[in-house]
Parts: sequence; structure tokens; C-alpha cells
Amino acid sequence: MFDALADLAAFRFLGLDPASRLGEAVHFFVMDATKIFILLIVVIYVMGLLRAMLSPERVRAFVRDRPDWQARGMAVTLGAVTPFCSCSSVPLFIGFVEAGIPLGVTFSFLIASPMINEVAAVILVGILGWKLAAAYVAAGLLVAWIGGVIMQAFRPERWVEDYVWKIRVGEVASIERDNSMSARHRYAVAEVREIVGRIWKWVLIGIGVGALFHGFMPEGWVTRHLGGDAWYTVPGAVLLGVPLYSNATGVIPVAEAMLTKGVALGTTLALMMSVAALSLPEMLILRKVVRWPALALFASVLAVAFTLVGWTFNLIA
Repeated sequence: MFDALADLAAFRFLGLDPASRLGEAVHFFVMDATKIFILLIVVIYVMGLLRAMLSPERVRAFVRDRPDWQARGMAVTLGAVTPFCSCSSVPLFIGFVEAGIPLGVTFSFLIASPMINEVAAVILVGILGWKLAAAYVAAGLLVAWIGGVIMQAFRPERWVEDYVWKIRVGEVASIERDNSMSARHRYAVAEVREIVGRIWKWVLIGIGVGALFHGFMPEGWVTRHLGGDAWYTVPGAVLLGVPLYSNATGVIPVAEAMLTKGVALGTTLALMMSVAALSLPEMLILRKVVRWPALALFASVLAVAFTLVGWTFNLIA
């Protein structure tokens, strides 16, 4: 559906050549903008309904009764089985924060959700084999777990924007008195308007940057500059993955091309993880939720973790 809409807008309505770089960039922009905004609206609305049906106090009590390792395990597992991209994971992040879930646990979810999903795992097995699929999933789970622990050690709660902490007590109390579906619907719609209204510009900017790289970066550039086993290829792959916005499923064909061209396994994994979980759109959107120190710490933790994973797999291979 999204691909057909992008074809209609870029090639029929605008008359661009599908083989041209501009045509590819515009097609990417239309397809991803449509997909992401639909996902954003749906995810925020569903989270709004859940918040209307389940008060933050109940969620806090549920998490408080569980040890940290168990809550973190639930967050990583939930992130791994939800097929959300990095941008649509952010509304869930906001919902988790507002529900009182510890921020370190929430960051574990935010790392795991865009980087791992069952669709990507199945495709990886079919295209690249079960060994690479298992390596990618295991590395992703480990990074999500340890990354959340490191973030929690720095007490990132102090860097969350003030508006995120402000639970609308009056609205929630009103919903608790009125349990009708219409009241819950009104609350969910209000959530969509508020959050989308805050982040829509950043979403478009991030997608635009990704579209430029997608359309205008020459094919084969990645493999030419990241081939071999030199130490700098892994951090280079991590840095390159930041603007190359995609999800775990969309980056698989790139990984396949890299491996067939002789790029090392660890370098390929580092690029995949960076593209999925350290993308520029996510950073731009996350900035509306947390302040610069938390954003810089989050990006640094992931960049270091992905680099270490890449070096480790290159060494093993």
C-alpha cells in the first residue's frame, strides 16, 4: 500500500524517473512519511486507550513489585516482539515514562524495539542463514539489556522534559468516573493531537535527511569503503548508519549486499544495528522527550556498544 502510494506520488503525479536519484529520494520520502505517520497515530492512539483503561498508579504498582532484572527482561522482550521502527517506538517510550516505569528499563525497550523483531529474524534466516540471524538477535538483546543498565546508572530522570512528567490527573480522573468507550476515545485522540503536534516537524526533517542519503548516495559506496578488516571499518559503519534511516527489516538487503561484497560480519552487524536503533529521525524525535545530556549519553552508549559488537564478531570470524 505504502509503496503503491509512493509510486503514484513520485512517478505519476510528479513525473519523476524511477531510475533517477531524485525519483528514488522522493519515493523513499513519500513512502516512509506515510508509513511513519500512520504508525505514529495508531501507536499513540492505542497507548492512549491503554492509559485510559489502566491508570499509571496501577502500572507503577505492578512494576514496583518486580525486581529490576524481571522488569527489564519484560521490556526487552516486549521490544523484541513489537515490529515498531525507531520513530514509532518513541510514543511508547513517552507512555512508559508517564506510567512511572523506571527510565533505565524504558531505555532498554527503546533500544530493543526498533533493532529486533520477529519479521526481521525470519527474513534474516531465509536470506543470510540462521547463524547471522542468531548473532544479530543475541547481540541486540545484549545491547538493549546492558544499554538500559548503563543509562539507569546515570540517573537520566533529571534530563526528561518537564511536560512528560505531567500526568493529566484531571483527565484520568474523569475517565475513571466515565468508563464509556467514548470517553476513552476522546482521551486517546487528545494524546494523538498533543504528541504528534509536538514532533511532526522533527519527523519530516529526519525522513528528509534519510531520503537524501537513500537517493543520492552512490550504490557500492558502502562496500568500497567498508570492505576489509581494518579496525576503523566498524566505527565507520556505525557512523554511516546514523543517517541511513530504515528499520531492521529494511536494512537486511543492504547487509546481504555487504556480505556478498566481502564486508566483514561484525562490520555488517554494526551497520545494521546503527541503522535500526541509532537513526537520525529517532534522535530528532527523542530530543523532544529528553534533554541534550540524555540524548548524548544514549547515542554514545549505543555507538560504543555497536562498535564493540562489531569488533568482537570480526575477531571471532
